[in-house]
Amino acid sequence: MAKHQFQTEVSQILHLMIHSLYSNKEIFVRELVSNSSDALDKLNMLVLTDDAYKGVNFAPRIDIIIDKEAKTLTISDSGIGMNEADLVENLGTIAKSGTKAFLEKLSGDQKKDSNLIGQFGVGFYASFMVADKVEVISRKAGEEQAYKWSSMAGSEYDLEPAERDSHGTSIIMHLKDDESEFLETHRIDSIVKKYSNHIPFPIYMDKEEWVAPAEGEEKGHNELVNKQINKANALWTISKSEISDEEYKDFYSSIAHDSSEPLLWMHNRAEGTLEYTTLFYVPAKAPMDLYRVDYQSGIKLYINRVFITDDEKELMPTYLRFLRGVIDSADLPLNVSREILQSNRVMAKIKNASVKKVLSELAKVSENDAEKYDAFYKEFGNVLKEGLYSDMGNRERILELLKLNTLNSAEPVMFSKFVEGVDAEKKEIYYISAKMSLQMLKNSPALE
Repeated sequence: MAKHQFQTEVSQILHLMIHSLYSNKEIFVRELVSNSSDALDKLNMLVLTDDAYKGVNFAPRIDIIIDKEAKTLTISDSGIGMNEADLVENLGTIAKSGTKAFLEKLSGDQKKDSNLIGQFGVGFYASFMVADKVEVISRKAGEEQAYKWSSMAGSEYDLEPAERDSHGTSIIMHLKDDESEFLETHRIDSIVKKYSNHIPFPIYMDKEEWVAPAEGEEKGHNELVNKQINKANALWTISKSEISDEEYKDFYSSIAHDSSEPLLWMHNRAEGTLEYTTLFYVPAKAPMDLYRVDYQSGIKLYINRVFITDDEKELMPTYLRFLRGVIDSADLPLNVSREILQSNRVMAKIKNASVKKVLSELAKVSENDAEKYDAFYKEFGNVLKEGLYSDMGNRERILELLKLNTLNSAEPVMFSKFVEGVDAEKKEIYYISAKMSLQMLKNSPALE
């Protein structure tokens, strides 16, 4: 058994998880199930596109196993799995910018910091909110050797060879004494339905079911049955008329790792020369890494429901980087690479049409729901302005969405309303910008 030291940032996160006063601990289930879904997505793509994985058996499922005697909760999948190097990289260090951004937001006030967990679930490490020991047994697809990672959430973790019948990952959580609620099937069942109902792979769990008495028997009895507990259909492929607002919100929670409700969403299906579906969400609060150069893209690309990438910033322009959601195309090849993706004409058409649709929907909100648009603009107005110089093709549409301070109004007004009030004979609109206060701008000698 080899001992390894955690990266300093991981130790910080673990300390917060262990001592967190955060009440919504159930999000750890959402985070781990989402990780399992990602592992299945990746294997699905490789089996279809990579000759090295053609012989791998892809039988997607996620299993949740409760052991009340051992006080363990296990979440297991048949996905891509991890080898020794993957375990060190994924569980011993922090590579994702979003998690780094989470750390940068920490204030040192434990109660305030714990609330950040709900905004950003911080993935695997959320398991330490309910467990005092976590074991991960994983075997990478195409490899024979499995490995076991384990930690008591201190400054180090153990890594050793292990046995596993097939590829995939099992996360075994030894629950704390006061977290026995997560050993109840009805509790786990409700969490899965709340956050992960539309994970596109089946989630199984043993549930007690009443069995009626057979002929000649006086009483029926309860029997453990291994049942699928989620719908397992890709929400974006369902007709809008058949999806409730709650289902839209639950799906947002699962893909955006956000416990709060989205501000608004846009679901669009295009048919004709190009066939594709988009489902975009605007968060209620700005993502933590919004102004970072290495921000994490919030858009997942699927081709005929097969996951391709969630790390491609070319899918949408940078000034719409706050969007979360899905693009699913029927007109791209499964083996498309990122390099090809950036110059692909089909993808360019989907991107251009999607941008126009998003800007059009925002324009409708600005006209029909001023309060909601004000909430949007407060969070994302400055980012939207970037489009004025980065997207000349949509410059007029973006201008119509801006709210600006003027000499003649106490509050910012929509640019479109400002233009309506301008003297018809004037040909120019002058603007001034600075980081100083609004009153100092209005008193600027440059205005003379």
